[in-house]
Amino acid sequence: MIEIHSKLPAQGVTIFSIMTAMAQRLNALNLSQGFPDFPAPPDLLQGLSQATLDGYNQYAPGDGLLSLREEVAKLFVQRDQLKFDPVTEITITPGATIGIFSAIQAIVHPGDEVIIFDPSYDSYSPSVQLVGAKAVHIALNAPEFSVDWNQVKDAISAKTRMIIVNTPHNPTGAIWSKQDWLNLIELIEDKNIIVLSDEVYEHLIFDRHKHYSALSFPELRHRSFVVGSFGKTFHVTGWKTGYCVAAPELMKVFRQVYQFANFCGVTPVQIALAQYMQQHPEHISGLSSFYQQKRDLFISGIQQSKFSLLPSSGTFFQNVDYSAIRPDLNDVNMCKYLAEEHKIVAIPVSVFYQKAPENLRLIRFCFAKKNETLIQAGQILNQV
Repeated sequence: MIEIHSKLPAQGVTIFSIMTAMAQRLNALNLSQGFPDFPAPPDLLQGLSQATLDGYNQYAPGDGLLSLREEVAKLFVQRDQLKFDPVTEITITPGATIGIFSAIQAIVHPGDEVIIFDPSYDSYSPSVQLVGAKAVHIALNAPEFSVDWNQVKDAISAKTRMIIVNTPHNPTGAIWSKQDWLNLIELIEDKNIIVLSDEVYEHLIFDRHKHYSALSFPELRHRSFVVGSFGKTFHVTGWKTGYCVAAPELMKVFRQVYQFANFCGVTPVQIALAQYMQQHPEHISGLSSFYQQKRDLFISGIQQSKFSLLPSSGTFFQNVDYSAIRPDLNDVNMCKYLAEEHKIVAIPVSVFYQKAPENLRLIRFCFAKKNETLIQAGQILNQV
């Protein structure tokens, strides 16, 4: 009899799979998993089709097509006035998650500690666990989900090797201010700590807020990985294409791991993205207003409901508090109740915690949907 010992024994089916399956089974409106229900830009889709017809169907360079890396470099110049070498400092990856995974595997060793802010994206902690390191979870302060910097100071030890930041933040929509970054710099400037900054929603910033990248700060320039996502930016989450940016010395060790996690990204997808970015710079410049309109439509649609909320400052997620409706239900059961009784599906925020607060009564809706979908959602939620 062969003995099998899982490296992730506590990991089961993700809540995203469970809730999406429930939406399909109940024919319910699905505002759970974070993907658009509207089509990608026609020129982008045509570009992918043409790239395959033009014969771009073999391996791309392992670090990504240079033309696409150059487009990423342009984004940082235009937004942050930062110059990166697309050859030595930018790598295209098949999705942001594998970029996060590769950065952790490259830097973190058994026995190290990695600070993670909860609620957090579900890949962070398992990626740390697989290295044999310890994830140190710090809960953000609800309802604004700010960082308690005294807690961070107390959590840093001689074993701390990495701090993972996510801004704009999934699942809460909170964003880091410049002061947040300065607070972090003060705590780690004399320590051997790397920053992994998950910035996949970098272009989805609302209410005239500003996105601050880890790489915007000279003090973090040589100790930070930044991970981004084309899927979030161009409404093509299924294309699973992202990127990682870091100083040459960090990118070297990143690529040493990444080349064995995934040899290269999908070639025609990279061709299509590079061409579309060259031809349609207005897409990214209009993205914040595009999604803010959807956020505002969703919020206005539930003004007459018993749900309460703080408007999301970024991402395409909005949390709502249901304490005034069913305080007797935890958030997992509340999501099941909404699905079964009202035919609308959300995600419980507690699943993003190592240990969620007992009084947490928050659920997450995705507003990256057609306007008619959001209007329908408001009509349903007003009846709850």
